[in-house]
This record gives sequence, C-alpha cells and structure tokens, in this order.
Amino acid sequence: MECQPSREAKDLKTRVPLKFEEYAAGITIGILGLITFANVVVRYLTNFSFAFTEEISIFLMVLVALLGGSSVMAKGGHLNIMFVVDRLSPERRRFVVCAAHALSVLMFALLAFYGGRMAWDEYRFEVTSPGLGLPTWIYTVWLPVLSLAICGRAVGAMIRAWRRKD
Repeated sequence: MECQPSREAKDLKTRVPLKFEEYAAGITIGILGLITFANVVVRYLTNFSFAFTEEISIFLMVLVALLGGSSVMAKGGHLNIMFVVDRLSPERRRFVVCAAHALSVLMFALLAFYGGRMAWDEYRFEVTSPGLGLPTWIYTVWLPVLSLAICGRAVGAMIRAWRRKD
C-alpha cells in the first residue's frame, strides 16, 4: 500500500473537498511571499525595516504547515516505515495503517485540547504580541481549529484504509 498522493488525490473521494486546504495554503503562501518581498524591498531602498511583520510571517508558516498536514493526512501520507509495512500481510498492513491513523487522531485531539486551553488563557488574560500589540489568541486559536481538521481527515483516512481491499 504505497502512498502516491499525486495519483490518489485525483481519485480520492472525501466529504469535505481537499481543495479547501489547497486553496487556503496557496493563499497563505502568497501572502507570506508578499510580506517577505515587501520587507526585503523596503529594507534595501530605505533604512526602515518591517521587522514587526515577523510575527505574522511565523503565524503564516505555522498555518501552512497545519493546512498541509491536513491535506496529507487525507491522502494517507502519514509517516510509516515502508520497509516494515510492505512486508506485512494485507490484513496486518491494514491494521497497522489504521492504528497509525488512530494514534494520529489521538495526538491531534490532544493538541486541539491543549491548544484550545492556551488560546482561551491568552484571551482571558488579554495577552498581546510584542511586535504589533495584537491579541495573541488571534494567532493561537487556529491551532485547535486546524488540529480538529486534521483529526477529521485522519478519521476519514482510517475509514478508507479499513474498507480498502488489497
């Protein structure tokens, strides 16, 4: 059961289309590129720096990583040791793949829970960012939201792996 996301992505049927993550990640990368380009141009043309945009850039990079993780999870691209997995019988391989997805669900559910608690604490205590002075919960709230999205994608991949006949 080799993962080939480019081929599988065309035929993959999910309840929530994968285009959501793909478009959101593309837009986020575009914004990140524009911010970085503007910072470089302004820095070389003037003595002024957009250093305060670093916190936005870091947030956007984390956002892209979580969106990409959600997309890859839906495509069954989780990490595994193919040397070992390929040598298993189809029944055991299916069990191992489903167990890996279940552990991913557990890990991202914990990340959503604790990330949600952290965002709530930042909201409750009115924590602001050092560069722009924005409430930090604006950045942090996306961690539990996208972790739950990854959980959903992992559950869907687990169901598809369990139903698959090799």
